[in-house]
Amino acid sequence: MTQEILAVEAAHALVAAALSASNTSIENALCVADALVGAELVGQGGHGLRRVAAYSAQARAGKVDGHAVPRLIRTRPSAIHIDAAHGFAYPAFDLAASELREAARAQGIAAAGISRSHHAGVTGLVVEALAEAGLVALMFANAPASISPWGGRTPLYGTDPIAFACPVEGGLPVVIDLSLSKVARGKIMAAKQKGEPIPEGWAFDREGNPTTDANEALAGTMVPTGDAKGTALALMVELLAAGLTGANFAYDQSSFFDAEGAPPGSGQLIIAIDPEAFGGVRAVARFAEMAQAIQQVDGARVPGAKRHELRARLKRDGIPLDSALLDEIRQIAAR
Repeated sequence: MTQEILAVEAAHALVAAALSASNTSIENALCVADALVGAELVGQGGHGLRRVAAYSAQARAGKVDGHAVPRLIRTRPSAIHIDAAHGFAYPAFDLAASELREAARAQGIAAAGISRSHHAGVTGLVVEALAEAGLVALMFANAPASISPWGGRTPLYGTDPIAFACPVEGGLPVVIDLSLSKVARGKIMAAKQKGEPIPEGWAFDREGNPTTDANEALAGTMVPTGDAKGTALALMVELLAAGLTGANFAYDQSSFFDAEGAPPGSGQLIIAIDPEAFGGVRAVARFAEMAQAIQQVDGARVPGAKRHELRARLKRDGIPLDSALLDEIRQIAAR
């Protein structure tokens, strides 16, 4: 498999061009390009440029509204509802972050619930940006059904990522970003695109049997993180990201991977906390104390450290990408 090295700016321009050629406004195309290239920079290629073809097809088909502008309603001083209007999720995230930065500092804690949304991508990027602004952040996002309640075979929950980030005095933010399936479903999509098998233990087929075939895995269910504990957390995310916001539950959503069906209508909940809001506790310094304790343990790494290192290297050296994938995106951009 041949690869090309693309500078960050070139990768961003290519993604934006492909989406702009696919019935998407330039403002939204640039916002989506930020998110997809950002995913590549933290090593999450399954949420990166491999999404361009599906996103473009969905925009052309109207499954996602490439011209949508998210709408905000402040329902309480620190509670925000955002209607993503069946557009891409990323413009809604930018709007939420802008409002949350102000509201959390004013109120101590603030939350934004997002409905009629789309694929959340790398949720760690959203909370990391808030941590860089000095806030503690949590995010919950649901996705099309791919995980069964423990003991069953019928998918009801999505892979439903949870993300957390906090600022660290004198250092880079702690970032925790995890899917409630053993691996993100985007990794199985990437294996399908490459024609490669997946490792054992990632997924079950439609009959509930373990499989290494990416096609069977996408038609079946994902192995949850932590078995029954993972499915309990997935239920929690469904209730927070969809039950609370009015978004579709996972089992009512169409696929993020193709242009078939109605818009998925997924949901997200983002919570921001001002670390100075709790009685004068020097929280950011305490976060640094914990991070330093982790660093002193042989073989341990502070969550988020690897992504910071990888991002710095790729920004300097460029992003290695499959040539076939780049050719596909260039063809979309040339339409």
